[in-house]
Amino acid sequence: MWVELICGLIIFRLLKRFFYDDGDAADILDADAFSSDATALFTVAHRLEKLYGGKAYVGLQIPDPDAATRQSIDMVLVTKREAVIVSVKNVSGMISIDSKDGAWICTAIPGTGHNKHHISQDQRLPDPVAETKQLISILESYLEQRGLALPEGYLSYKVICPNPNFCTVHPNLFPSEVITYDQWTQLKPEPKNMLSGWIKGAFGGGKKDMQESLHEKLDFILGTAPMWDRLELKGNKFLFGEFLDFKGKQDDIQALRNVKRSKVGRLIIQKTSMLGLAHSKLQVLYSSRDYRGEGTSASEWKEVTVRSNTEVLFQPQNSTKTRKYKLSSVISMSLSA
Repeated sequence: MWVELICGLIIFRLLKRFFYDDGDAADILDADAFSSDATALFTVAHRLEKLYGGKAYVGLQIPDPDAATRQSIDMVLVTKREAVIVSVKNVSGMISIDSKDGAWICTAIPGTGHNKHHISQDQRLPDPVAETKQLISILESYLEQRGLALPEGYLSYKVICPNPNFCTVHPNLFPSEVITYDQWTQLKPEPKNMLSGWIKGAFGGGKKDMQESLHEKLDFILGTAPMWDRLELKGNKFLFGEFLDFKGKQDDIQALRNVKRSKVGRLIIQKTSMLGLAHSKLQVLYSSRDYRGEGTSASEWKEVTVRSNTEVLFQPQNSTKTRKYKLSSVISMSLSA
């Protein structure tokens, strides 16, 4: 029975991908977009912003006084109507729920490639819904410490499973806070003057609009909140972690001496000028950190030129090893305050 059911699911999923026709299908069906958790987060954030407007703040590290540490929040989507904590579970395989403790049981499907990312046979994940719900009080406490008390009901939570290889036999058993992959593909843009029934169910539509000052203050606080450092690499890939230093020729390191998190919030690799393979150069733009949260004007960007083989030393999230990335493979780098 299980063999027939699994084969049926595989055939259904293949047919669905073949015949699925939607304007933003590239945001939904590209399995390569989920090669890393950070890349999956930005893929989801991009689509949510397209669907519902507002701003998605990704990779937050919110201080938790009770635990004396920082709690990772995948993203907070802020619209004029509400704020939603979104946990992105980049899991694949056959997913079921343990009725005893709510844990997710992830079983690989042999021969389908569904186990490509992170999931080993019958891996258990602590209840993602309960974990995400706990983040509400942590974020609310942080906002209050920074002088903002949100109206009751403005902060909600969702768990999104965007991996194309996410399968489930009984999707109706998942809590309403969970958006399975099939539901994720069905989300549609929000109509200008009305809310669809799906949006009401998925993102709590029908609430009153935030006052403009409240909305602006929330954007400012989240925009200046602690977060993971991030690298944007060529090939539409992202990494979270901690920037450590640069490595290269002494004159290149000297040119980059001002790129420190106390001074710089963002660095962009603008272009490469080829002067012979051994002497190719990169133009690096970096902006002074703006603690006012008002953005950076073009006049505040500074530029230096370094060799293309100059490297960034970066320690990825959930890793104890430092990795090196050539600046020629980097599009941008953002540093948390």
